[in-house]
Amino acid sequence: MTTDNPLPSFFRVRQRFESHRLKDIPAAVKETLAGAAIAQEIQPGQRVAISVGSRGINNLSEIVGAIVREIKAIGAQPLIVPAMGSHGGATAEGQAKVLATYGVTESAMGCPVVSSMETVLVGTTAAGVDVHFDKVASEADHVVVVNRVKPHTRLAGQFESGLIKMLMIGLGKHRGASLYHQVFPDFDYSLNGLAPSIVEMILGRMPVTLGVAIVEDAFENTSHIEAVAARDFLSREPELLQLAKSRMPRLPFDHAHLLIVDRIGKEISGTGMDTNVVGRKSNDKCAAEDEFPKIRQIYVRSLTEKTAGNACGIGVAEWCHRRVVDAMNAEITRINCVTSAHPSAGAIPLVYDSDRELLEAVISQVSRDRAMDVRWMWIRDTLSVDEVACSQGFYEEAGNREDLQVLEEPAELKFDQAGDLVPF
Repeated sequence: MTTDNPLPSFFRVRQRFESHRLKDIPAAVKETLAGAAIAQEIQPGQRVAISVGSRGINNLSEIVGAIVREIKAIGAQPLIVPAMGSHGGATAEGQAKVLATYGVTESAMGCPVVSSMETVLVGTTAAGVDVHFDKVASEADHVVVVNRVKPHTRLAGQFESGLIKMLMIGLGKHRGASLYHQVFPDFDYSLNGLAPSIVEMILGRMPVTLGVAIVEDAFENTSHIEAVAARDFLSREPELLQLAKSRMPRLPFDHAHLLIVDRIGKEISGTGMDTNVVGRKSNDKCAAEDEFPKIRQIYVRSLTEKTAGNACGIGVAEWCHRRVVDAMNAEITRINCVTSAHPSAGAIPLVYDSDRELLEAVISQVSRDRAMDVRWMWIRDTLSVDEVACSQGFYEEAGNREDLQVLEEPAELKFDQAGDLVPF
């Protein structure tokens, strides 16, 4: 597409987030497990299943490795079970491979990784929902649930993404995840009315002893690690969720015409990009009335390598680069989107062969006299928003904000020979 409208110049800003980085992660794991009286709960010779999911948790292998060492120090026998619903193509081999991409392997952890899609039926709720649980974990003497607590990309309420979701969906495997996602619309995508009865049933019939909750700060630093007794999951997780919300990153501006996202992937967010960050938790294509930021259009440039072709979340965007489609594994994406009852998340947006062609198409939608005033932002991914490239339409406002540091004057975008953007 040709247009007479010039593309806007860009400058970078740095957001002044507060860091809460833990300096010694193994020490933090040791301290919190000791405080949870793990030695009294877990006895020498017992088998302990550690559930590990597919989210891109920073320092995951270090955290899990520290848990393994502490369990071994007691004289117990740890093993790791993948807990990730439909991810990894909903196969045992695929889920083990997902863990391996995070450095969670038998050789690195010093204990077996036992991957299976087989579940046991724990029971049926009063609402008629069958509750499933990983068979390997069910046969252990203890289960330790490991997960990051954070706002979910779609679920809302007291329980979003954390220990409880891992207990229900991750350890429910593909079968359990499918069943829960079928009923989520009936509960307005809230676990508040669904989780308590299911969690109480699992805790009453399965050997779940404790959870290790992780909270990250705005820089993706591991900022808090806490062992939570299984009986306290329902009461403690809402408090940890509020802590996570207070520390999560956000975009520097609440309104934009276009957001350019370099990459999306399952290790970044369940929907490839965090809908809490881009303001599309309630709707794929626009922010709800009380939701911010309000981004008019989103452009996705690539998939991460670790997402292994899973393009779930691409449907949240209006535009994408050809390389996204080329890297997409249709089957894996389909399985994930159908299991999560979110088929639109896999819908392919308008595709362009180069960044220049696409950005010219976007700028062609406005009049020439407004072209230099468009408000565009450019980020690496939704976990990396401490530095953001912004179009010159934001320049005056950014200079008047005490929470922003302007790093440079606006400059023209640069493109390589293929017409793709050259990073700042």
